[in-house]
Amino acid sequence: MTTESDYVIVGGGTAGAVLARRLAEDPEVSVVLLEAGPSDEGIEVIADLARWAELLGDERYGHDYVIEPQARGNGRILHSRGVMLGGCSSHNSAISFQPPPYDFDRWSELGAAGWSARDVAPYFDRVRERVDLEPSEHDNAAVLAFVAAAAAHGFRERDFALDVDEGVGLFQLAKRGDRRVSSSTAYLHPLAALPPNLEVRTGARVLDLVLDGTRVRGVRTDAGPMHAEREVVLCAGAIGTPVVLLRSGIGPAAHLRHAGVRPVHDLDGVGEHLQDHPEGVLVFAAARPVPDVSAQRYEAGLFARIDADAHWPDMMFHFGTEAFDMHTVRAGYPTASNAFSITPNVTRARSEGTVRLRASDPAGDPAIDFAYFSDPEGYDERIMVAGVELAREIVACDPLAAWTARELAPGPSVQGFAAISEYARSTANTVYHPVGTCRMGRADDPDAVVGPDLLVRGLEGLRIADASIFPR
Repeated sequence: MTTESDYVIVGGGTAGAVLARRLAEDPEVSVVLLEAGPSDEGIEVIADLARWAELLGDERYGHDYVIEPQARGNGRILHSRGVMLGGCSSHNSAISFQPPPYDFDRWSELGAAGWSARDVAPYFDRVRERVDLEPSEHDNAAVLAFVAAAAAHGFRERDFALDVDEGVGLFQLAKRGDRRVSSSTAYLHPLAALPPNLEVRTGARVLDLVLDGTRVRGVRTDAGPMHAEREVVLCAGAIGTPVVLLRSGIGPAAHLRHAGVRPVHDLDGVGEHLQDHPEGVLVFAAARPVPDVSAQRYEAGLFARIDADAHWPDMMFHFGTEAFDMHTVRAGYPTASNAFSITPNVTRARSEGTVRLRASDPAGDPAIDFAYFSDPEGYDERIMVAGVELAREIVACDPLAAWTARELAPGPSVQGFAAISEYARSTANTVYHPVGTCRMGRADDPDAVVGPDLLVRGLEGLRIADASIFPR
């Protein structure tokens, strides 16, 4: 087993698997990909997309982080992260669409030169392939009733495989037949056929970085050190990447001292600006049997503009052919075996939280505080309440109205801004989209951890390539 390589990539997930295979296309370089979890190859519960929900809480293939108590949100959320080859792309519900151009243009405005919609478009053209639902999956009458009801409400029926804007329709899923397509199945499988200059090492937990002054020389794993001749690239995600940096003494110096870690490189933005999509939940008892035919039970939804002057939709719905009741039942609301759900989420949430080491155990799970619904303008709360009200309006439209026996959660007695807000915030879940904890920005941004080239500020031989660098 080699102990040195030109490139050492930390994390074999959504980004790391792709990066490893692309770098290894140059036969003159050596690449080692380190993944803390197991291989996903041949694991049926991962490959069968219809079973994706079974992975939530399964510690063999992921980890559920207990988040910090929330002053204005649901502090009982377990934030699941995939820990296996493919990462969260091996762990999620596989809804897939190209990000709207507005997001990238906003990044560019925030200092991410070279990341505008025009700049990134050619790369999406290279990797995209249209994958539609199987014909039988179009036949779920409850799903089609939701789409028709939203259209009756005034939403345009839209093909989300072509563009993402205000409208309703079926989502494109990353699958072939009933099989999941992930970054590992697309770029690493079969592992036995990988090029000789790429080594994939599973069960390899990275503890921290090895530094020589301002030069990152490699990583320290639980099996020993790994030297990087050229670069270390962190692809451990918006939770894992800042944790590796902080344990290495890279981050806000005051926090590191408090956690008992010697500061090596003072970098204020590490672990800051944590963002996510908070998701509300409405559950309805169905008046007729909801069909079982489904790819993954959440293959339809809509995008809406709550604020009329919004540049892009600020609300998204998932329509589920089951009772999404993990938090509503705990809060005392009734449920039913024959039910459907609508989950409105805030697509451009403004609340920001942190990822921090625990002073009591800096080597253990980090303290993750999403600070849900804490933005001072109350934007996230207002958009969420409007989303609940919009969901009720759509359910009242035919033909979905004929499918509805009664509203179980929150129930028809919950009315008015304050009551809806209290319900939605206390029972909210996450869409599992953490970003921003090592954000990319311009040179004069004191909280920018990386520049547009993804090199970590003030250090040599270290880049970050995962969702932690998203500015918004």
